[in-house]
Amino acid sequence: MSRFLADTRPRCDPAFHSVSNFYREEFAKCKRCLDQQREFYSEGAVADVEKALTKVMSQLDRLCTTADADQVVSRLLRQFDIVTGLSAWSDPRHIH
Repeated sequence: MSRFLADTRPRCDPAFHSVSNFYREEFAKCKRCLDQQREFYSEGAVADVEKALTKVMSQLDRLCTTADADQVVSRLLRQFDIVTGLSAWSDPRHIH
């Protein structure tokens, strides 16, 4: 009976957590960038993007377990980049 009470979840791979944490930080950067540009968007648009970011971040661990995680998460980041322009902010070629 004690074997049923023990925590039998598989131990998570540290590499998985590294990838998940990396992507989580990238989405957090998108959020910070959006916050800095809040005045240029309607409240509704900001609320929609924030809701989408929250949803993606809450499902990030699950997304990172899929075979095509890199492609899926990269596509999501590119879609958020269209709104936030984060890549232009962090690209040294665009710094004046």
